[in-house]
Amino acid sequence: MAAGQNQRNRKNDSMVTKTGKARLGPLNVAQLTKLLDSSTKPKEKAKIQRALNKAGPTPAPVAA
Repeated sequence: MAAGQNQRNRKNDSMVTKTGKARLGPLNVAQLTKLLDSSTKPKEKAKIQRALNKAGPTPAPVAA
C-alpha cells in the first residue's frame, strides 16, 4: 500500500475479495479461459474450471 493511504481514502478493487482472491463471477467465458491458461496453481485451475462450467457451454457455430 502506498504511503499516506488508509481505509478512508483507499478505493477497493471490486474484482478482488477482502483476502486478495479474484472474483470469477462477473467474468465472461473468454476471460475465464484466458485466466485458466495463465494459471499455474491446481487449486486455482479447479476454481476457474468450475466457474467456466457454471457460466454455461460455449455457443456452437451454426451450420447453414
